[in-house]
Amino acid sequence: MSRRVYLTGVGPVSGLGLGIEPNWTGLTEGGSAIGPVKAFDASAMGCPIAAEVPEDFKVRNFVPKTYRKATKVMARDIELAVAAADLAARDAGLVTKGTDPDSDPSYAPDRMGCHIGAGLIAADLDELTAALVTSAGESGKDFDIHHWGQEGMEKLTPLWLLKYLPNMLACHVTIIHDTHGPSNTITCGEASGGLSVGESLRVIQRGQADLCFCGGAESKLNPMAYLRQVMTGRLVNDADSTDPTNAVRPFDQNAKGGVLGEGGGIVTLECVDAFEERGGDPANIYAEVLGFGASQTVNPATRNRTPDAEGRGIVSAARAALREAGLDTDAVDVVIPFGLGHAEWDGPEAAALRTLLGDRLPSVPVLAPKASVGNLGAGSGGFDLCVAAKVLKEQQLPATLNRDHPIDGLGATSADKLDVALVFATGLGGQNTAIVLKKV
Repeated sequence: MSRRVYLTGVGPVSGLGLGIEPNWTGLTEGGSAIGPVKAFDASAMGCPIAAEVPEDFKVRNFVPKTYRKATKVMARDIELAVAAADLAARDAGLVTKGTDPDSDPSYAPDRMGCHIGAGLIAADLDELTAALVTSAGESGKDFDIHHWGQEGMEKLTPLWLLKYLPNMLACHVTIIHDTHGPSNTITCGEASGGLSVGESLRVIQRGQADLCFCGGAESKLNPMAYLRQVMTGRLVNDADSTDPTNAVRPFDQNAKGGVLGEGGGIVTLECVDAFEERGGDPANIYAEVLGFGASQTVNPATRNRTPDAEGRGIVSAARAALREAGLDTDAVDVVIPFGLGHAEWDGPEAAALRTLLGDRLPSVPVLAPKASVGNLGAGSGGFDLCVAAKVLKEQQLPATLNRDHPIDGLGATSADKLDVALVFATGLGGQNTAIVLKKV
């Protein structure tokens, strides 16, 4: 039996702010969170700009008082996911152990699941170097693996590893909100968030849960993680970073590359029948999740690092999602693709959209939030889904930023109707995901 599913709460976190309101205001007003990196000195990295979450962010504000000790073993990625989940739960009007410990929860613990997309979390360099400095050999200069095993590792906190395991994002969210149902972590690059939403959708459809937290979060604003991204060649360089707010130009002829952001988005999915049984407020419904699709890019020329020129893997995922939704491409009113702002990625996505939408392509708005918030990695899919849900609920489009010379006619800024949204992404490594939302 396949059950219908509502999207009822959104928790976006980005450089524009915490929660849907500051993010929506920033996007509709054409704001940008991209600026010089403050987390560390990135001046010699080749790309000195990024989109960081506001400096006043404190994860302690998003957990119950009884759980604040646990924040000491939360890496930045975990903090972002915990905050996003709290925001989503409150936005949905849910009562959980995390939002209101003294009241009966909206759902029994074993009817709640959690699936979160995560990245590979880089260890904090200050913690590592404090231990490494004690691991020198006889010369006092060279690193000695034997000293590291005998003495250096003992300088790390006993719970050090728990800060950096990717599954700890979902782990903390499940503990805080007391969800005992199916839980999983997906680490497939930028496709992780969308894939986790698909996992939650399937779990609810087959009756294993009535509510699921899903989406993703990540921060690569750490010297090691940042350097890896610079080495992919996908980021703008110093010369194109002089005007940060104009640096990222998705689907523009002058696109030079993307920038990194931090954050993501967690959403709550609920079985329609269960939502009605709990007396959920119809005003909290953003959209119905009608379809999900996934695929793998096959591009031997780059070992799947980039999509193939025609975007065939993207088309495959999108068609699968539309097929499950029972819709053809003529029903799609707005699209949020990956939209990195790099020709090697934007070109194949534009080709995929041309295949899917045909002559309609110039009249269908194609949104690109990364121009404002950067590439949120594993959190990108969750954030984009939050935006798509808000578009359908408000019947309004965000501003189109930095697309003065659109490629392939991708310049539409209005639509006759906003009933169906298609959200898709392709990750570094070739995984593709697509989700179809419909206005309720």
